[in-house]
Amino acid sequence: MLGIFVMVTYNGLVKKEEKVKQQWSEVNNSYQRRLDLVPNLVNVVKGQADFEKGTLEKIAEARAKASSAIATTGEPTAENINATNNAQNELASAANRFIAVVERYPDLKGTEAFRGLQTQLEGTERRVKFARKDFNEAVQAYNGTVRSFPANLVAGMLGFQTKTSFQSDAGADKAVEIKF
Repeated sequence: MLGIFVMVTYNGLVKKEEKVKQQWSEVNNSYQRRLDLVPNLVNVVKGQADFEKGTLEKIAEARAKASSAIATTGEPTAENINATNNAQNELASAANRFIAVVERYPDLKGTEAFRGLQTQLEGTERRVKFARKDFNEAVQAYNGTVRSFPANLVAGMLGFQTKTSFQSDAGADKAVEIKF
């Protein structure tokens, strides 16, 4: 009976750990979609307006950081989650500032290409939100099993550790201030 319990518990922990990894991949897929859209948005703006060079440079820098964070991300460890999250937050902030600056260019806002890319970027931000939510749910289910009795005995014996989920950043409840 004890052997069957250990086997069933182990298999359950493995399935939940794999679910966490799968959801982490979905988060990274959403991030990659954002990374792919931002240069297209910037190129449309470059082609349509004599745009502020500093704004475009900040976006390019933030995208480069976010891209390198995804490239180095493997397992969903606390360090990888925090590094990726920080880089992606910087990119999202730069993209949001970029959209706000575009508001000063009514001709640009009216182009079909820009509107289409802006809609795709908004959709991508929703995907990121839901991918993070699903990841957090998978982590919560996994951690609940790892920490609950008697599964915690098997988890401890076999090296299963709790995982880190996404946490909101300090000050995330406040609106981003955009200055021109």
